[in-house]
Amino acid sequence: GFASGTVAGANTRRYHALLLVARTPPGERVVLKPMNPFERKVVHDAVAAAGAVSVSEGEEPNRRIVVTAE
Repeated sequence: GFASGTVAGANTRRYHALLLVARTPPGERVVLKPMNPFERKVVHDAVAAAGAVSVSEGEEPNRRIVVTAE
């Protein structure tokens, strides 16, 4: 799991998101586990920086990110 609420945890989430984007074939969707708003923001930023698209789906506390490679 991630070390929530720490700088190391944020870096781990960002790294995980970048690996996920790199391994997502074009046109496929990858659904991540539910995350809190801070974790989702870190992952959304990393995915956008990598040139992919992410959206949040669901309701708290089960809101999750869906990543698609373009």
